[in-house]
Amino acid sequence: MKLIHSPLFERFQSRIFLFVMSFLRRTTLGARAMLVDGKKVLLIKHTYTPGWIFPGGGVEVGQSILAAAKRELLEETGYAVLDDGRLLSLYHNVDASRRDHVALFVFEDFAEQRPFQPNAEIAEMGWFEIDNLPADVSDAAKRRIGEYFGGIAISEKW
Repeated sequence: MKLIHSPLFERFQSRIFLFVMSFLRRTTLGARAMLVDGKKVLLIKHTYTPGWIFPGGGVEVGQSILAAAKRELLEETGYAVLDDGRLLSLYHNVDASRRDHVALFVFEDFAEQRPFQPNAEIAEMGWFEIDNLPADVSDAAKRRIGEYFGGIAISEKW
């Protein structure tokens, strides 16, 4: 039996394999943004979960992780980034699911595109000094701030 070896067939075979695997191994991917202004960070508070966290959300089909972080940031806060920032790390978010991962981007060059307005999803937004974070800041946000500012080793878990 002669096996077919052509770039077109291999690409087709690869797409079929990835399509089938997407049903068997559902991995979710989120993107979050840490805006940094000197020793201050921007945090938001959702209407449906407790605590202050970084803006962000899910990566949509056909979208890069960086594009998702930028989109979510603008949607949730009114801030647009003016560069690509840098990826702090990619984390395994076992608190959400064994299959969830979160990418955190840090941006220092940004501008307010529109004033923040509380809405059905985001109750509050605020800038906080890293040494004076709100009492109910999430543990994950606290750890990421420590990783970025405090020289704490980057964890693989969110």
